[in-house]
Amino acid sequence: MLFTSLYLVALGSGAIKAALPSLGADQFDQNDSNEASSLSSYFNWYFFSVNIGAILGLTFVVWINTNTGWDWAFGVCAIAVVMALLVLSVGRSSYRHNVPKGSPLTRILQVFVAAIRNRNLPLPDRAEELHEVHDKEAEQTEILQRTDQFRFLDHAAIVRQSQDTTTTWKMCTVTQVEETKIIVRMIPLILSTVFMNTCLAQLQTFSIQQSNTTNRKIGNFEIPASSIGVIPLAFMFILIPLYDKIFVPLARRFTKIPTGITQLQRVGVGLVLSAVSMAVSGIIETHRKNVAEKHGLVDSREPLPMSVFWMGIQYAIFGVADVFTLVGLLDFFYAESSAGMKSLGTAISWCSFAFGYYTSTVVVNVVNKVSGGWLDSNNLNRDKLEYFYWLLAGLSVVNFGVYLLCASWYKYKKVQVKKVDVGNMDYVEVKN
Repeated sequence: MLFTSLYLVALGSGAIKAALPSLGADQFDQNDSNEASSLSSYFNWYFFSVNIGAILGLTFVVWINTNTGWDWAFGVCAIAVVMALLVLSVGRSSYRHNVPKGSPLTRILQVFVAAIRNRNLPLPDRAEELHEVHDKEAEQTEILQRTDQFRFLDHAAIVRQSQDTTTTWKMCTVTQVEETKIIVRMIPLILSTVFMNTCLAQLQTFSIQQSNTTNRKIGNFEIPASSIGVIPLAFMFILIPLYDKIFVPLARRFTKIPTGITQLQRVGVGLVLSAVSMAVSGIIETHRKNVAEKHGLVDSREPLPMSVFWMGIQYAIFGVADVFTLVGLLDFFYAESSAGMKSLGTAISWCSFAFGYYTSTVVVNVVNKVSGGWLDSNNLNRDKLEYFYWLLAGLSVVNFGVYLLCASWYKYKKVQVKKVDVGNMDYVEVKN
């Protein structure tokens, strides 16, 4: 029963994280410069709302669990989810809905199948000779321009004269091919942000263990070690409004970019801050061990004469990094995904988060074997956790270099927005 409930939570959480950001973002018109700016702001406030929930979970729900039991804590969470579903349903009639275009994964697979089938056909010199559909009855349709990257996939849009062309498994449109190219171009960016989430996983586990060795009392109240994660959330609670209302308008004056800085620049800032956070973690752990040695508490379970808020410094820096990277990824993948793949784009951004947690276990095991047991002891005062943090900081710097290469290699999509006005068809090219 326990594992069944956990799997159901994972399923529901995955569905919400994939669908909810894109549902909210769909309410904005990306072709309107004012609404494009509001769209980026939406992702900031979406993450702000998520942080409020996390803060309540790490304080109010933890308090209920500690004082009344797990059953009451889970019951409160269940009631909150039911209320959220009711509130979401109330606005259903007023939401702007994008017409479903079938499974994005099927559309991607069709491109690869068609490209393989047409691999022996010569590519035409002019992009206009490739297959594209211009639906005159559509009020507004997104048409993607052909790009030079991954030219092999262009074979999927070659017009087949002598065979049946009614099936998309034999011939796809240029837009469908470009949709697939966008997803392929995103993969290196996803992989280059995985390591940051690996660092986050280490921080969330080892910081709690470190907190258990420190003084967690404020007066007569003792902070639960599991609530230490509220510190970065509190920083994000303050930072997100400041970023959205102060930094973005100021940066917009200089860069002339509606979002202040580009999404990829925002992600890059977050990656730099994550490396700084790991370096600071190593410094703080060195200080914690020095305190333990100075007071002769290396092998003692007695709390060190050191405040738990020292752990908050590394957490706070990483919280700021999260604001830049995670929100930047959501905004980037939604903006760059085609009209029929918005939900897939936001889902992909969360894959970086998931892969990072999976690889964290691998990293710990590999480091332990190579180093001879930096983290093998059950006593943090005798482990070499500070070495581990500095190693993560160095690898984060290398990872940032890889990200810069991936970001410079990435080509933004080019869109033609087809508008019908009194029977005339206009094409407006929107360049990112």
